[in-house]
Amino acid sequence: MNKISYIICLLFCQIVLAQSGIEQEPPFNIKTISFVQNRNNVVPYFKLGEVFELQFDDLYGDESDYYYTITQYNYDWSQPTNLAKNEYLNGMDNQRIITYENSFNTLQLYSHYVQRFPNQYNQITKSGNYLITVLNDENEIVFSRRFIIYEELVNPKILIKRTRDFENRAGKHNIELSINYGNYLLQNPIENVKVTLIQNANWSNSISNIKPQYTLGTELIYRYNKETQFWGGNESYSIDNKIIRATNNTVAMVTSGENLYNTHLYVNKPRKNQIYTYFPDINGNFYIDNINTEKPAIQADYSWVYFSLDMPFAADKKVFINGMFNNYSLSDEYKMDFNKKTGLYEKALLLKQGFTNYQYVLTDKNGKIDYENAIDGNYFETDNLYSVLIYYQGNNERYHRVIGLSVTNSLNIQN
Repeated sequence: MNKISYIICLLFCQIVLAQSGIEQEPPFNIKTISFVQNRNNVVPYFKLGEVFELQFDDLYGDESDYYYTITQYNYDWSQPTNLAKNEYLNGMDNQRIITYENSFNTLQLYSHYVQRFPNQYNQITKSGNYLITVLNDENEIVFSRRFIIYEELVNPKILIKRTRDFENRAGKHNIELSINYGNYLLQNPIENVKVTLIQNANWSNSISNIKPQYTLGTELIYRYNKETQFWGGNESYSIDNKIIRATNNTVAMVTSGENLYNTHLYVNKPRKNQIYTYFPDINGNFYIDNINTEKPAIQADYSWVYFSLDMPFAADKKVFINGMFNNYSLSDEYKMDFNKKTGLYEKALLLKQGFTNYQYVLTDKNGKIDYENAIDGNYFETDNLYSVLIYYQGNNERYHRVIGLSVTNSLNIQN
């Protein structure tokens, strides 16, 4: 392929990604992409007008120029809304990210970027689905991430229950939902209200386009069984390397590499078909911390983290490591390799120190996740974070508003 053909192909791929609302994964040098409020990584749901930040690191540490654009999408992310950009954005996007610092007193050099919203150049004026796209100085997409801007116009209530399907009763969660819209006037709510259910901030297995079964006064009632079920999974594993040279109940050994520390985790074994054991996690999330510093964003270091999974080789399957730390990615960077000498699946990842949840994911050759035969099993006792987003598009409106949000966990699951 010649250079011109390559450039045309690259531009076409970028256009397809942008039009469909698909999140693009970053190159190797871009790490620790997160939405931040009050110095904590958060699930990216923000009330209209609320302050939040997008943060990321560039391991090249050369203070490169990065720019961002913001695009509003319809409720299922299939295409941008019909609104012009100035109808949902007060000001201009395609701005350069001007807030950045270089790492301080770390073995791994990096530049840490922060973009705050709203800011002096633009403010989002409408609720909805949004995609922020970060570009380099050659106008090439570096990465993109979804986030939600919502209003509190209706009052959704979630109930997490065990499924009534006896065959999967021990391993699934069922979501029951009611939406009380009170005095807020909804036109044809059966057709115009859309619902999306999300488990642990993972868009890849979200459930959308569920219509209410019936109405009760000003309430929309969703009491499905199979249509609103999620596999329960198991509690996430954790990495605690806030003290990068110390071992603990998650880190078996720390060694000094040529340039960075090596964090060796304990060997994990599949928990499928074992008795469920409660081990507190943060539902797939992560937070950055260096316990010996005052500003972890630029003073937390990176280390090579070594993962090992004691599982027989599966010729027709692939094993990945993911969580919110890599946006549940299934890219080759996070695919484990089977070591015939040790009989283990192994992988080394470059991660920023702190507290990180992760999981092992099994896929077929085409990358489809096998939730039913999960490596660590499915248990109704598992604590998961469930979010419900309520979308509404009136008869004469040209975009889907997010008029309600509710978040709960499955700790208090009911029969």
